[in-house]
Amino acid sequence: MAKIEIVRSLVIEIRKKFDKAEANRIIDLIETLKDNPKKGKPLGTIGGIVIKELKYKQFRFYFVVEGYKLKLFNYEELKNLLIRFVRMSDKKNQQKVIEEIKKILKTIGPAGFE
Repeated sequence: MAKIEIVRSLVIEIRKKFDKAEANRIIDLIETLKDNPKKGKPLGTIGGIVIKELKYKQFRFYFVVEGYKLKLFNYEELKNLLIRFVRMSDKKNQQKVIEEIKKILKTIGPAGFE
C-alpha cells in the first residue's frame, strides 16, 4: 500500500468548497490510491517527480509522486511510495494550477507544498 498525504491547505479548501458528505466522498476517492497508486492522469514530470490528476465531477485534484518508483517497483515495493495531494482546481483554472505546481517543483521541490 502506498502512503497518501494531503497537504493541510487542500483539506481546508475541500472542506470549505463541499458539504461534509461530498468532502468525505472526495477523501475516500483520494484514499483509493493506497491500493492502486498508478491511478490518475500524468500531466508532466519535473526532476523525476510526476504530476498527476484525479478527477471528481468538474474538479481536478493534483498530486505528486516519485516517477521512478511508479515505473520500476512492483506492487509489494509500492508500500513505501508517498503520494502527496497538493492542489485542486475546476476546469477553467486547470492550466494555471498545473503551472503553479511546476513552478514550485522547479524552484523549491516537493517540500514546497504546505
